[in-house]
Amino acid sequence: MQINNVSKMLLHWYGDNKRDLPIRLTKDPYKIWISEIMLQQTQMKTAIPYYTRWIDKFPTLELVAKAKSDKILKSWEGLGYYRRCLNFHKASKIVINKYNGRIPNEYEPFKALPGVGEYTAGAVLSIAFGIALPAIDGNVRRVMSRFKGIKNFTKRNKIIIYNSIVSLFNKINPGDINQALMEVGALVCFPINPLCNKCPLSYQCKALKNGNPELYPN
Repeated sequence: MQINNVSKMLLHWYGDNKRDLPIRLTKDPYKIWISEIMLQQTQMKTAIPYYTRWIDKFPTLELVAKAKSDKILKSWEGLGYYRRCLNFHKASKIVINKYNGRIPNEYEPFKALPGVGEYTAGAVLSIAFGIALPAIDGNVRRVMSRFKGIKNFTKRNKIIIYNSIVSLFNKINPGDINQALMEVGALVCFPINPLCNKCPLSYQCKALKNGNPELYPN
């Protein structure tokens, strides 16, 4: 089976845009993990300088685990939602002590760590380890809802979205597809006034064909 056109368009668009996103230029599971924690409820442009300073101060997960909470929180200061930072600190200690410093590359052990939910698990495991798990946050859910013409998040429609993303993984690193969908949602497919003329999915987007993408999802 060949790579489908939707995947090709996504990857082409993502390749042109990720060069300006330092958060997306690493395969280090620690750096991917902390970046995804920072991006929870925070826009990319806000998170980037925090991410850069954090990595300069804590280039390894071991240094995070060894640091005192007040030093960790100081590096997070201004980013908000401080529980994210404290949970990451707790999780780093677990990884060092229980897993000998190796971030788990399986879903259940990784998701069991403090502060790790389905989205974070999907993002880190797919990007860092190539595991075929969708990473579905609000942006990705909006992109796929519009692409598939889905208005309501019923149980059936959530399964459709999940399976639709999995279908894009064929012969492709799933992390690249996940990141491409994340960035389409963050940079193009806005809730209001989406930039449809810049979207790599516009040619097959059912919401656009139906006349008003902002109605999806409602």
